[in-house]
Amino acid sequence: MATRLHFDENDLLNCRFAISPLWEAAEAVQMLKRPDRQAYQRPWLRRNRGTVTTLELTPLWLLMPECGPTPGWLCPPLNSMAATFEEEIAAVRATDPDIAREDALHSLSATPGALDAARDRAWLKNPARMIRQLTDLLEKVWHHLIEPDWPQLRALLEADISFHLRRLAENGLGGLFSEISSNCVWHAGTLTVEARIEYERHLHGQGLVLMPSVFIWPQVIGAFKPPGQPTLAYPARGIVDLWDPAQRTPDNLTRLLGRGRAAVLAALDAPDTTASLAKRLKLAPSSVSSHLTVLREAGLLTARRYGRHVMYEQTSLGGALTAGG
Repeated sequence: MATRLHFDENDLLNCRFAISPLWEAAEAVQMLKRPDRQAYQRPWLRRNRGTVTTLELTPLWLLMPECGPTPGWLCPPLNSMAATFEEEIAAVRATDPDIAREDALHSLSATPGALDAARDRAWLKNPARMIRQLTDLLEKVWHHLIEPDWPQLRALLEADISFHLRRLAENGLGGLFSEISSNCVWHAGTLTVEARIEYERHLHGQGLVLMPSVFIWPQVIGAFKPPGQPTLAYPARGIVDLWDPAQRTPDNLTRLLGRGRAAVLAALDAPDTTASLAKRLKLAPSSVSSHLTVLREAGLLTARRYGRHVMYEQTSLGGALTAGG
C-alpha cells in the first residue's frame, strides 16, 4: 500500500524542515512496543528500563496499532519549527473531544481487544477524560525519557537538517526524497510513500514538512490528511552511534593526531556540535573545543552556523584520513 502526494509549483516552494519534541516522545513510545524498531536504541533502552516500567504505557499503546493509524490529534502537524514541547502538548490538550473520540475509535478498531480495553477506561463515553489522561502520560514520557537527552537529540536532528539542506542544493527535491528513505519515490511531481494505508492527496500549495526523527527507524511516517499541514517523518542520520558512540578510530590516525583529536575527527562523520560531541565522547567541552579549533585550522573540518549552534563536519581530507585513504 502507498500514499501518493501530488505537488504543484507552489508546493515545491513551500517544502521545509522541522523538529518536534512531541513527535519524538510519541515515537519513543511506539518504539518501546516494537522490538523490530529497537536495533539502534538498546543502550537507551537499558538505561531507561526501570523508568519505562513505572510509566505504564499501555493506554498510549492502545491507540498505536501496528497495522493502523495513530490518531492525528496525538501528534498534530507542526505550525512552527521552533515549537516547544509545552506548546505542542497544549495543542493536544485543546483537541475537540468529538474529533478525539472519532479518531480513537478508528485506531482502536485496528487492534483486536483494544475497543474493550478502551470501554473499560470509559474513553469512548468521556473523550475529554481520554484526552486528559493521555496528555498527562505524554508529559511524563517527555520529562522522564526524552527531556534529559533532548540537547543531544536536538543536535543530531539539526545536523540531519543541515546535511539535507546541502543535499537539496546539490540534487534538488526529487533527489532528496530518495536519500531520505528508500520508501519514498519521486516521479513527475508525485511523491509515493510506502505506507500502511492507501491514500492520495493533492497538496494545493501547502507544501510538505520534512521532519527527522531519532526513534522512527526504519520506517517513514506521515500525517497527510486535511486540514493539517502535510508532514513526513523519517529516520535521522547518525542514530547508529547516538547512544553507544564507540569510535572506530584508526590506529594510524591516533598515532598521527593523538587519541583525543583523532576521536573528535572520527566522530564527525555526521555534523555535530561541541556540546553534543563532549557528551558522546565523555570529554570536557573545553578539550573538545580546543581539538575542533586545531582540526579546522588544519583543513580537516568545516564549521557552519545553524540557528543557535555551530555544526562541525569532516572535509573531504578529514574523511579520507578517517577512512584510511
